[in-house]
Amino acid sequence: MEPRKPREAREPGPGPETAAAPRWEEAKTFYDSLAPKKKPKSPKPQNAVTIAVSSRALFRMDEEQRIYTEQGVEEYVRYQLEHENEPFSPGPAFPFVKALEAVNRRLRELYPDSEDIFDIVLMTNNHAQVGVRLINSINHYDLFIERFCMTGGNSPICYLKAYHTNLYLSADAGKVREAIDEGIAAATIFSPSKDVVVSQTQLRVAFDGDAVLFSDESERIVKAHGLDRFFEHEKAHENKPLAQGPLKGFLEALGRLQKKFYSKGLRLECPIRTYLVTARSAASSGARALKTLRSWGLETDEALFLAGAPKGPLLEKIRPHIFFDDQMFHVAGAQEMGTVAAHVPYGVAQTPQQTVPPKQAPTAQ
Repeated sequence: MEPRKPREAREPGPGPETAAAPRWEEAKTFYDSLAPKKKPKSPKPQNAVTIAVSSRALFRMDEEQRIYTEQGVEEYVRYQLEHENEPFSPGPAFPFVKALEAVNRRLRELYPDSEDIFDIVLMTNNHAQVGVRLINSINHYDLFIERFCMTGGNSPICYLKAYHTNLYLSADAGKVREAIDEGIAAATIFSPSKDVVVSQTQLRVAFDGDAVLFSDESERIVKAHGLDRFFEHEKAHENKPLAQGPLKGFLEALGRLQKKFYSKGLRLECPIRTYLVTARSAASSGARALKTLRSWGLETDEALFLAGAPKGPLLEKIRPHIFFDDQMFHVAGAQEMGTVAAHVPYGVAQTPQQTVPPKQAPTAQ
């Protein structure tokens, strides 16, 4: 009888092992698609552009604020615990945060190993137990916010520098004033009067000039001596850069990230766009503003000189995720047109009515 061939020398056939292989590969691909996606690693704070956002800026907490004001802190905490599995509704800073995350996705595609991206920190003086509802809300909306600061009734302002904060947004005007006094870019954010659809693929940030990007030097002259003297002063000092204002550093950070796209040939497709929206007149006082930005090595994508005209209608066309201004009547005008506006409490234009905050709940920063 002819001896059997050794196993390794036998002719391969369509046995059960080979037939099952393609089916297993298909099943593996299917189950891999069901597996939760791994979230990206958080950058080191000193390498990132850190945006600190308060809980009431990120989410709407009107009912919780009412309970705190009318019934006190114990009832407020009890309500939060009873509703901790109910996500909060999005607040005024929510579209801005989503736009930051959209930019981060593009940056990670182009620079997988870079930590020069936006890093979002949630700042709240809530107790850690109340923070469970915040965590649940963040997970519900699939936000990438890994850093929390929950201070249990104490002010979080002292932690901002430790987090390397580039911008702090809050619903509490008092906390914003504290941050500005500490030299940190900060603004009190307000919800718009109507909902307006904003871009989900391009972050748009609009800035006033004087007392926001620049110092309040020129506004002081207007207040003290009137417009004619202001125009004379600006013409005489056209080539002298203005001193920096509280948000100059944030514009600088945005510009640094924009250049990462420019270096890849994506200037026209850049997912960050900046705007200067100023009450200055172009011919009589605009040159100094633009030359100041140039002296800093900065620019905005668009510069709109309104010569005292209302800013709201222009902002309605721009549809920024956030607009910064130092004067409340410009903030109110932006709100009416559906723009998320943020008040920067800096400079001579401030009044006690603008800067003294009402009683706030523990979620108020």
